[in-house]
Amino acid sequence: MMRLKFNLKAVILSLIGLGIGVTAIAQESPKEEDYFKIVRVPAPEGLLLEVGGLTMLPNGSLGVATRRGDVFIVENPTSARPYFRKFASGLHEVLGLVYEEGAFYSVQRGELTKMVDSNSDGKADVFETVASWPLSTHYHEYSFGPKIAADGAFIVTTNVAFGDQEWWRGESRVPYRGWTLKIHRDGTIEPYASGMRSPAGIGILDEEVFYTENQGDYIGSGGLWHLEKGDFSGHPAGLRWAELPNSPVKMTTAQFDKIVDPQKVKNEQGRFNKPENVVDEEFITMYEAKESLPSLKLPAVWLPHGIHGISNSEPLKIPENFLGPFGGQILIGDQGQSKIMRVMLEKINGQYQGASIDFRSNFQSGVLRMAFAPDQSLFVGETNRGWGSAGEANEGLQRLVWNRELPFEMRTVKAKPDGFEIEFTKPINKKSAEDLSSYVVESFIYKYFPVYGSPPVKQMTHEILGVEVSEDGMKVRLAINNLQQYHIHKISLPGVRELNDSHQLVHEDAYYTLNQIPGGEKMVIKPRVVVPSSPEKSTSAVNPKPKVESASKSLASARAIPSELEIKALLSKNTCTACHNATKKQVGPAYVDVAKRKYTAEKIVELIHNPKPENWPDYATPMPPMPQVSKEDAMKIALWINSLSK
Repeated sequence: MMRLKFNLKAVILSLIGLGIGVTAIAQESPKEEDYFKIVRVPAPEGLLLEVGGLTMLPNGSLGVATRRGDVFIVENPTSARPYFRKFASGLHEVLGLVYEEGAFYSVQRGELTKMVDSNSDGKADVFETVASWPLSTHYHEYSFGPKIAADGAFIVTTNVAFGDQEWWRGESRVPYRGWTLKIHRDGTIEPYASGMRSPAGIGILDEEVFYTENQGDYIGSGGLWHLEKGDFSGHPAGLRWAELPNSPVKMTTAQFDKIVDPQKVKNEQGRFNKPENVVDEEFITMYEAKESLPSLKLPAVWLPHGIHGISNSEPLKIPENFLGPFGGQILIGDQGQSKIMRVMLEKINGQYQGASIDFRSNFQSGVLRMAFAPDQSLFVGETNRGWGSAGEANEGLQRLVWNRELPFEMRTVKAKPDGFEIEFTKPINKKSAEDLSSYVVESFIYKYFPVYGSPPVKQMTHEILGVEVSEDGMKVRLAINNLQQYHIHKISLPGVRELNDSHQLVHEDAYYTLNQIPGGEKMVIKPRVVVPSSPEKSTSAVNPKPKVESASKSLASARAIPSELEIKALLSKNTCTACHNATKKQVGPAYVDVAKRKYTAEKIVELIHNPKPENWPDYATPMPPMPQVSKEDAMKIALWINSLSK
């Protein structure tokens, strides 16, 4: 076939000369990859990094710890030919690394270890146990850290184990599993907070302690928590040790069960679920539980499961002079979806809250650790062992490099007494921004119960009451109807365009966790101009002609394969894309591989509601039951999956 080459600019000029408008010509808006390039850090052939820790050294070298127990110093890490020097080996599943005054500190399974090269030969020869804590030998008892707190102490978090028959049910088998620990320089361990399930990322942000949590039992979705001494962040397993003499957590298991767990019951598979006679409206949310459990700490920012990750990892503050308009904000990695989100925080009535927005996806493996280089590039350490991830590799060390061009993005989202204020990185087209149809605001939250994860609940679409655009075109203020305290508000801007190029935003959606509604003046809503409709249109609108559909046509419609747009919405709504891709292996099998099994649509529906992990032995992570997916949605998904075999 002959391919015709042409100059787009010349064509547009010709059309203008002919008086033909060019608005109909589709102009593709830039994507995240047009601004932030992912570059592989060349490593020695055969070296499996499975990065568990990253830290920058004062001389510009990079410290890299691996889950296989090695520590490397990478010299000239931003060059085309970095040099990897093994500093230490033989450690046990290192999942954090810091460098301070000539020493590396890392957390192994059950201890905080100091490593020193005392004879200056480039290798560690002194290994000192700073502190240790108990292990039950369960495989899931990971420990994360350290980070250095404002007072110089080390912060460490510990994973819970899982039940032998109920792997999704967290257990704290030995003291201080499911806790955040503060370890002083003399080795004293100070229990700091409890309620952790799988706290894979610790961050010291503006001298305060934060951590990220992963979805699971009691944790409806991942999120970013701000921790203070004595806090309980939601998972009850660690409360087993709350009555020990040095515990700052005052809640007990009995107090928790009285409020949260009366409705738990096991179903026929041995999994915890709600009784059949408990109607959906009777579930409890985390914020409702807090009314009776004051020490329960709500997340500062929920990271919606399947949208902003499925296994959130390290939070890292962007230095003030880095990444242009995003300096001072927070990046959070995700191990399962192999991507990074951007988070902005504000403090309202003494509580942290804020918004999360996608930042960069398509890393080669699960994003676990990050560290900024002096040249403003970002080192990204990756692994997927024990949990599948998007991408073509099982491990990796990559760099994210900004080309210094400014993307058209929401820079910040802030809460107002009647809505939100959005600041942009570039001026906006005022006509598009003043159109109320350019915005969609929805809200939802999660259940707080012992089942693995939660579907979005209490979903609501909010009316846009008014919009104000700043004179410089850098901000809009939205007034919306019926703000929902404690809920996640999805703020979508599909119609807002850049001033000069009519480009869409690189990312159109922000998810704001509204823990507190601020005070202040509300927006003055301008009356809308209503154009009266003709009598004919008015009559038909009030008394529409009934639509009659035959039974056979209705049945055919029910069995119709969803369109690309519809299936995309269904998979997103039911968080299927968190673990599955149409054509690529991810946490779970690709849909094309499911189609090859030649299940009937009815069988796929059954397997969505009650999966059989034994059918897929090559996947490390069993699929949890998805009873929240309606039969109608499940059937549409099943029909679409089977269509892929053609």
